[in-house]
Amino acid sequence: MTFRKGMLLGTAFFAGAVLGPSALHTFSHITSLPSAFARDTSSHDNSAETVRLLTLFGTVMDVVKSEYVHPVSDKDLINNALDGMVGNLDPHSSFMTASQFKDMQTEISGKFGGLGLQVQDESGHVRVVSPIDDTPAAKAGIQPGDFITMVDHKSIDGLTLDQAVRKMRGDPGTSINLTIVRPKTGKTLNFDLKREIIHVQIVRSALYGNTAYLRLTEFDDDLETAMHAAYRKLEADAKAHAPGGKITGVILDLRSNPGGKLDQAIAVSDDFIKDGEIVSIRGRHPENNQRWDARGTDITGGLPIIVLTNGGSASASEIVSGALKDHRRAIILGEKTFGKGSVQTLIPVGDQGAIRLTTARYYTPSGRSIQGLGITPDIPVAETHEDDNFEYREADLSHILTNIGGNRTTAQPRTDLPPIAKSIPKAPPANWPNFDPAKPATDFQLQQALKVLSAMTGSAVPTQLNVATAPEKHEDTPHKSAAH
Repeated sequence: MTFRKGMLLGTAFFAGAVLGPSALHTFSHITSLPSAFARDTSSHDNSAETVRLLTLFGTVMDVVKSEYVHPVSDKDLINNALDGMVGNLDPHSSFMTASQFKDMQTEISGKFGGLGLQVQDESGHVRVVSPIDDTPAAKAGIQPGDFITMVDHKSIDGLTLDQAVRKMRGDPGTSINLTIVRPKTGKTLNFDLKREIIHVQIVRSALYGNTAYLRLTEFDDDLETAMHAAYRKLEADAKAHAPGGKITGVILDLRSNPGGKLDQAIAVSDDFIKDGEIVSIRGRHPENNQRWDARGTDITGGLPIIVLTNGGSASASEIVSGALKDHRRAIILGEKTFGKGSVQTLIPVGDQGAIRLTTARYYTPSGRSIQGLGITPDIPVAETHEDDNFEYREADLSHILTNIGGNRTTAQPRTDLPPIAKSIPKAPPANWPNFDPAKPATDFQLQQALKVLSAMTGSAVPTQLNVATAPEKHEDTPHKSAAH
């Protein structure tokens, strides 16, 4: 079986329903179904057993059609069977009907109202993977890991993920109420929101003293170009305003970035690594295995880099984090990443829909698969003091892909960290103020990254980011995670 190269280039992404167009930009290489997919002639399945099972399938279908409490169409029964066939392989594979495929294309066009939520099915429940920056969901304070239990005060228990997503869609400007359960606190919260057309700013940037801050929100087609433009502007700003007229360090913020294009993850990694492997993918068929190497460029000229991560950093974000960590090119600060180490390929099936199928695992330069494990930070720092006993990762999902085929040796602790790393607190104090994206001073992980960079470069921590802790903790006020 031979894959078309283009189908694999754009396929490392965090799968999940999206209430907005952004993450669906990951499906860029949509081609017709290769004939080799029609039948894998290398299969050694017993043909008699296959016939017996197909006969069983037909028998069950006949029984359901004749005895179910109300009539059911062949189309619905077969679509249900296809959904189970593909969807039960792993959390990121799925079958899309023609209407679902059309919905995906509508999402890409951005012509419907959404909330800006990336969600995942977890054992029949709808769980938030990540809210998207500057969307109704992020502004309201919905957080990664929250469970959505009710839409407009009606339970969504028992609905499929697609059905739940459809209930949350609507015309821009219309109102919606979401009831969520927050595992971090065990509390039930209600959010009144208004749907919007979702526009994602894929790169955010700021100059903090001599430090260039680049936040990447997702890996879509234009990410590397936008990142280059943002960095060039920061260099100009530093020349005009920073002490000494230059950038001395870089913070790359990948928190709650659910991934996106594999080629963009490679391009971003290549912008900071001069040579050596960036990532490799290995699938069922060795002839489709690939490896990508850096090409001798580094847009920073070798400046120290700190990468911020959390549990919402997934897939393409983990490719970049893993490459920079393995090459000792950056220090990873924050929380362990999500642990999605698989590659998906979108395979249209004529006019009947499409299959989103896991076709490979990816491996970091050291040969490690992060599938189910994630990237462990070099300097662990929690987003809030409440996060110590709360995790939501790939490993928490049902029937996940196994972690096999990679380097299984125990990773050795880094010996090249600056001395200040030992003094960085693992969590903010209990009276640290709630995070406000408009106030970087409330971002505890960012603060610690600036301290480390300042120690490494001999520059001062920017005074505008000093923050006084709140006089008391406000338990009942929902707050946003440090990654929007």
